[in-house]
Amino acid sequence: MIGIAALWILLLLSAGGYLLDRVLVGAITNNFDGNLDYVLNAMIVQADIGSDGEVRFLRPLADQRFLEPYSGLYWQVSGKGHDAFPSRSLWDQTLAVNLNQPTSQEHYYDSKQFKDEPLRVVERDVKIPGSSTVWRFQVAASRDDLDDQIGVLRKTMLRSFAILGLGLILMSAVQTVYGLWPLRRVRLAIAGVRSGRSSRVDVKLPIEIRPMVEELNDLLAHNEKQAEEARTHAGNLAHALKTPLTVIMNEVTAQSPELPQTVMREARTMRRQVDHHLARARAVGRRGSAQSRADVWASLEAVERAVDRLFPDTVIDLDGTRGLAVRVERQDLDELLGNLMENAAKYGGGRVFVTVEKVGEMAEIITEDDGRGIPEAEREKIFERGARLDTGKPGTGLGLAIVRDVAEIYGGKVALEESEDLGGLLVRLSLPLAE
Repeated sequence: MIGIAALWILLLLSAGGYLLDRVLVGAITNNFDGNLDYVLNAMIVQADIGSDGEVRFLRPLADQRFLEPYSGLYWQVSGKGHDAFPSRSLWDQTLAVNLNQPTSQEHYYDSKQFKDEPLRVVERDVKIPGSSTVWRFQVAASRDDLDDQIGVLRKTMLRSFAILGLGLILMSAVQTVYGLWPLRRVRLAIAGVRSGRSSRVDVKLPIEIRPMVEELNDLLAHNEKQAEEARTHAGNLAHALKTPLTVIMNEVTAQSPELPQTVMREARTMRRQVDHHLARARAVGRRGSAQSRADVWASLEAVERAVDRLFPDTVIDLDGTRGLAVRVERQDLDELLGNLMENAAKYGGGRVFVTVEKVGEMAEIITEDDGRGIPEAEREKIFERGARLDTGKPGTGLGLAIVRDVAEIYGGKVALEESEDLGGLLVRLSLPLAE
């Protein structure tokens, strides 16, 4: 940032200095030319034609330097067919003149015709009454004074702009360091969090940086929550597997003749636990994605085709609002709907009705069947892992438990009711709508 600011300052000062130099040098030069033009006009006013046809002045020019040889200020009058009429200051030299190129207006130019003495010249053609000759009036002055003034000006400008540029760069550096200093405090605070000295970035910071720190603290809280959930899941899984393993070890130690049946039974229990925790872990891992979005109707149609192949004798009807999208990963939405529709087809009497509705900021997916339903006193129990009211059909008893856990992870909920139309179970799944 300091380097970019310094480069920008140098570019602006360079451009500004160049433009200012052009303006001031032009002003000094115009003032110098104005003095020459004043002398030129004085010469023209005093000029007259003598009896010999040559130019003469009614009275000499007032500047004493015209009388001193090589004084740096000169004049000359020239005409075709006439000898040049120079000032005494030219001594044994004459000013170069091109009479073939008319100059009716003042013409200013630089000349290096004199060795070691650059000249600034102004000239003009004038026709004097009483003469048919066009006379060229010239006034020349040494550029030394003009160049000295320009040199002093440029040195002053260079020093001034250098001091200004240095001051601006130093100010930019101080401003940058001061402005970014709070980020150093944030870095130290983050290092404290990493080392375990603190759990949050709680230093006092300017308002410009405060939103970033708030987001950082929210991220730390989110990570802590995920870590705590992971520890809880690991503990629950370990606790859930501990009892079946203890039973198996006891049967092995006692050399029980029912060991194979016990192993099979406890293995199924452990498998249910592992499947449940894996499903929950997958949902937790995908929950943090800000891009989570799934089309409800597309997922319903895909699940309906799969369930229809498993239960060809069951009629599944879909109805409701199309085009709704929820803030859930597509795989998790398929698993939610798959569990609900598979349970409805498995435990129903052959008809399943699924309705999609928008209720406020939520999408409600209602699954109904024509089975025996679930008594109200048993509805909360059915959400427990492994709970099954009908043990005569194959299954793990994890369907509704997985649905509730995954829905809650995404901010949704599940409710069990009685279907008024079909008479069986009604499962109301609510999920947050995606924008």
